[in-house]
Amino acid sequence: MSTWSLVSGPLPVLLALAAIAGVAWLLAGRRRPGSRTVAACLLAAVVVTAVGAYLVRAVWRLIPDALGVNVYASIGLGLFVVLLGVVQGFRSRGAARTAAVAIIAAVAVAACANQVNLVYDAYPTVGAALGIQQWNEIPFSEVTAAHRLRPDHDPVDAGWTAPPGLPDAGRLTRAAIPGTVSGFHARPAEIYLPPAYFADPRPQLPVLVLLAGQPGSPRDWAGSGNLPATMDDFARAHQGLAPIVVVADGTGSTWNDPLCADGPHAKVATYLADDVPAWIRAHLSVDPDPRAWAVGGLSYGGTCALQLAAGYPQVYPTFLAMSAEAELNLTDREHTLSVFDGDTAAYARANPHDLLAERRYPGSAGVFVVGSEDDDTVPGSRQAYQDARAAGMDAGYLELPGGHDWRVWSTGLARELPWLSQRIGLVSG
Repeated sequence: MSTWSLVSGPLPVLLALAAIAGVAWLLAGRRRPGSRTVAACLLAAVVVTAVGAYLVRAVWRLIPDALGVNVYASIGLGLFVVLLGVVQGFRSRGAARTAAVAIIAAVAVAACANQVNLVYDAYPTVGAALGIQQWNEIPFSEVTAAHRLRPDHDPVDAGWTAPPGLPDAGRLTRAAIPGTVSGFHARPAEIYLPPAYFADPRPQLPVLVLLAGQPGSPRDWAGSGNLPATMDDFARAHQGLAPIVVVADGTGSTWNDPLCADGPHAKVATYLADDVPAWIRAHLSVDPDPRAWAVGGLSYGGTCALQLAAGYPQVYPTFLAMSAEAELNLTDREHTLSVFDGDTAAYARANPHDLLAERRYPGSAGVFVVGSEDDDTVPGSRQAYQDARAAGMDAGYLELPGGHDWRVWSTGLARELPWLSQRIGLVSG
């Protein structure tokens, strides 16, 4: 059951049909509500949805990206069913009918929630939605950095033959990376270690630092992004070799948006450019050469990856920016500048467009990936790509079918992983 898909196959259809049938029974059954009751519930749902949208977008500014009409409609419909169910529950006679009303309301809300899920593909399976996914996880205390190391080869696969007994799949682990220099309070990082990491002696593997979106967490790349499966598939095709992936925290909390910058309230850029690489080199067996390092991300994380590549090319000369923007923006300029206490110079030092206009990057390379139906982000990604090219970067641009969703981001990583691995010196091609 945990592997049942919520985004394809029969389950989403059956869930929607069950909800439609249940709501029809509520509206047209023997004890159906009056037209005034229905109108009142509908009006209340519309008002609550509108007020909630205003608070989330304009007052609390929790989500910088615009939400589609279908998202608002699904939320409003779910609220309508809940309100109607509450009214019908109070009017019901008998425990059986009350229970039936509650079940119908629950199914309808689940169906509406999954309609929102279909927009972003955030929970691909029942297990992902319930938080019961199974991965090959190990405690970080079992990850040792004291293995013997193989002689360095460029690329790594030139001197590599998978030894007997190598694991068939990689391992996922979690570790806290302190903000030693930055003082930034980050959530634990999720770390993927490929099968080759468990060889003895082990190769010196390159590193991919990944970033999630906002709202979000490092765990999203494992659950919604299917990261372990993507990396395992690549490793199986390359005798257990794959980059070490460290999904670092770039926000500090689910709803916080520090714009991946060194502002008065948080030094996120320093954390990701100084603290994270230093910790990785100290605690994992990796290739220390910056040419073997890349940074990538999606949405907020995609823009952040571009900021790091532009601001710290000596740390991250390779990047994968998915659904990235050329300009930092928190719904309006006033609120955006408030992250920097109104300091326009500090904003320019963090803004990708300004960074790329100031210097040249002959040694940097990256790829921009965006969903072809992501109307709000495509112009910004195209502009960022043009800025990167104008700054001397070896940049590529790819539009994939989809919108601002995990289908695009997980596919984008899988599509660009061969290029990325060749670029950072893992495989020859």
